[in-house]
Amino acid sequence: MSEPQGSEGTTRRLPVIERDDTGTGTGLGRSASAAAYDPPPPLSDRADDGPGHRFWSARRIPAAVVAVLLLVVTAAFLYDIAAVRAHRPGTHWRRALARQLAERPLDDPWVLVGAGVAAALGLWLLLLAATPGLRAVLPMRRTRPDVRAGLHRDAAALVLRDRAMEVAGVQSVRVRAHRRWADVRAVSHFRELDDVRADLDTVLADAIRGLGLARPPALSVRVRRPGRKG
Repeated sequence: MSEPQGSEGTTRRLPVIERDDTGTGTGLGRSASAAAYDPPPPLSDRADDGPGHRFWSARRIPAAVVAVLLLVVTAAFLYDIAAVRAHRPGTHWRRALARQLAERPLDDPWVLVGAGVAAALGLWLLLLAATPGLRAVLPMRRTRPDVRAGLHRDAAALVLRDRAMEVAGVQSVRVRAHRRWADVRAVSHFRELDDVRADLDTVLADAIRGLGLARPPALSVRVRRPGRKG
């Protein structure tokens, strides 16, 4: 059966008889080579574009939380010190805390829990300080030394989805863009599944090249038939 002909970017659906790739006669087959599909290698970046490091996050929320906690604790201790200097009795919580720290042994469960919480918070702050963050922003190639640009992963996935929908035979597409790979799941209602997958491979590889990313993700494409209705 001939494929529909029309203007570029439009597809006219024709009544077709779907061939079952699994041989069961249900028409719900999946591309046999989808599981063993080898995506094209990542596109090589230009040598003068730089390594394309990730953007560093401002960490506004963790910084605000730490600043508020430090402000509250510091204000409480300063108030207690001022009260003692003014020949007033210290606050009850400070005296109770000093008594608990003096009486409880180091192997006490509450002491161990407090030490574990403090250590976990410290490791979390060190991790935030040592990692760049902004995992959802993909660095783009630098064409100028004084300009850096990034592309959100959702925007990249939307571009790949729009390009995939232009391929003849594609009914729906789901794209998930990650830092190192792009996972494309397409549903084809006509044409051979291997032919649709090959066209998606070519079109999406060109689309990834056009995104201008510093580290283009690898491409993984899977094509299947639509499921039964009812």
